[in-house]
Amino acid sequence: INAEYGECSDTTMIVFFLLQNRAGKTRLSKWYTPYDEDERRKIENEVHRLVTSRENKLCNFVEWRTYKIIYRRYAGLFFTICCDLNDNELSYLEAIHFFVELLDQYFGNVCELDLVFNFHKVLAVVDEFILAGELMEVSKQAIISRLMEVDALD
Repeated sequence: INAEYGECSDTTMIVFFLLQNRAGKTRLSKWYTPYDEDERRKIENEVHRLVTSRENKLCNFVEWRTYKIIYRRYAGLFFTICCDLNDNELSYLEAIHFFVELLDQYFGNVCELDLVFNFHKVLAVVDEFILAGELMEVSKQAIISRLMEVDALD
């Protein structure tokens, strides 16, 4: 806490958001903290090994470096959020589920190929939901309607 201004200096923030398949292929990555390309690839590989090697009976939160990894597996895809240690794990687990529901509603029964061939649309969904590493919009209908407006312009 910054006593001089009466403000809290710790802000909750997403460091990165990854979608990876079981084979370790990254289908989507969104970074909110600067890393060079080599470091990003190393992190993606390290995070993939971490989440895929955990048993199903274990919780979906794990401390990693000075951060926390929250992940969830849907079919053959792992959705992973890296955040600060003091962030609420359950809120990010719910955010992952909300994101999957958004994709499912937007694409209609989404599958991995939708993510591969429409990655620009998936990034648009992420950008409507997460801004600068913070969850911004929590209304599914508002996000979907904005995405449909953009689609209508194409």
